[in-house]
Amino acid sequence: MVKGIGSWLPKQCERFGDKTALVYREKRFTYAQFNERVNRLADCFLAQGVQKGTRVGAILFNTNEMIEVLFACAKIGAICVPINYRLSVDEIEYIANDAGVDWLFYDERMQAAVTELTKRKTAIQTWVHVGAAVPFGQLEYEGLLREGNNQEPYVSVHIDDVHMMMYTSGTTGKPKGVMLSHGNTLWNAINAVHAMSLQDDDSTLTVAPLFHIGGMNVFTTTLLYKGGKVVLHDKFDPVLTLETIGKEKITTLFMVPAMWLAIMHLPNFDHYDLGSLRLNVSGGAPCPLTVIEFFQKRNIPFYEGFGLTETAPFVALLDPANSLRKNGSIGKTPIHTDARVVNEAGIDVQANEIGELIVRGPNVMKGYWNLPEATQNVMKEGWFYTGDLARVDEEGFFYIVDRKKDMIITGGENVYPTEVEQVIMRYPGVREVAVIGVHDEFWGESVKAFVVLQDHLQSLTVEELRNHCEGKLAHFKMPKFLEIIPQLPRNATGKILKNVLREQGGK
Repeated sequence: MVKGIGSWLPKQCERFGDKTALVYREKRFTYAQFNERVNRLADCFLAQGVQKGTRVGAILFNTNEMIEVLFACAKIGAICVPINYRLSVDEIEYIANDAGVDWLFYDERMQAAVTELTKRKTAIQTWVHVGAAVPFGQLEYEGLLREGNNQEPYVSVHIDDVHMMMYTSGTTGKPKGVMLSHGNTLWNAINAVHAMSLQDDDSTLTVAPLFHIGGMNVFTTTLLYKGGKVVLHDKFDPVLTLETIGKEKITTLFMVPAMWLAIMHLPNFDHYDLGSLRLNVSGGAPCPLTVIEFFQKRNIPFYEGFGLTETAPFVALLDPANSLRKNGSIGKTPIHTDARVVNEAGIDVQANEIGELIVRGPNVMKGYWNLPEATQNVMKEGWFYTGDLARVDEEGFFYIVDRKKDMIITGGENVYPTEVEQVIMRYPGVREVAVIGVHDEFWGESVKAFVVLQDHLQSLTVEELRNHCEGKLAHFKMPKFLEIIPQLPRNATGKILKNVLREQGGK
């Protein structure tokens, strides 16, 4: 029987048990030490009644404990539920109850929120504290590990079993629990290893949060599958990120565009030793072309990636060899995943026509937790309907045009905000931009741009912006309204919350 991802660790111990697997702050664990800690936790789970299918929640930062909980669950068939530590208590409570979380691991930095959560009616039976000063009646993480033994658990785990439930960011409506199987994570890793030629001497720095599919599966689980080194940062600090790349000789790095922007704007960026980097991937949101060009000019290989929680996440990747001539593309699909662009009837559109991107492959989720209707709405005849508008050119390169829900219709013409945003980003002094549609009695909708400037003393008028767009955009695509704001609202994974912009200033 094919086993789940928990079988990776003993295999790695056979190959190179003394090799470094995880680094978190001053702690360094070899594969043998990592596997022992996972086995001890898995043994405690079994001793205390955790079974296949039990949901184990984790409000943990990017720490070794988060990875250990994930793999301990995987070894016994339990389901790990990473929970966004930036959520409110009400939101955490919703996820805990929706998922039916039985055990909850939490970082001591979350004590105030968890104390409030213990006063509420939830499904949580066992609370495990990671850190010092353990509250009365709760378990302490390291003490729990000391009680377990270092024996491989004998639990039948199949590749199609769910091993992780990751909740969508919930920018529209309640977040949904995406059920990812052992096979989804395995095939995502296989796709990534093949597409990027990952080796067991590669290392990654995980700064994107592990409750986000990008932080968890782009390089973190993938390199543990391959036998590489994973360095964890529990918060994003641009300077520390660049220092760690040089210190740990990091070769692979995944970050969301907001993070790439932050390090790009460091005044002494060129003083850092980044010579070890060979794979830099941006994902989670469209990456401004100015960011890609910044790294290209410094001969730092830069990949534009595209994926979703529901696809674990690898859908497409644009390699550096094509990054200049195919700027703006997300590239092509990996070997074990297929994608198409279809019209409303589900029929493939012609080259460069816009339609909806649909995806099929062994990396596509099993469905949404307890939401059969929502699952049926997006899963049709084996294809996952992403809700993203896209086109594919004559050479098979995919381009994301925008989210269906973000498309603006003005005077019967379709305007895709991403296209407008890429043009505005080239205006001198613009740091970030988001474009939405606002109500217009005559045209139906008009284009409005929210702009963050690099210098708060700088000024910008809508006329100046329209002059900049002249010749680059059709007139109906140009912003009719402009609002300068200090920062764009984002969710915990770095995605811009356009629904918030519509509510607060979409008039």
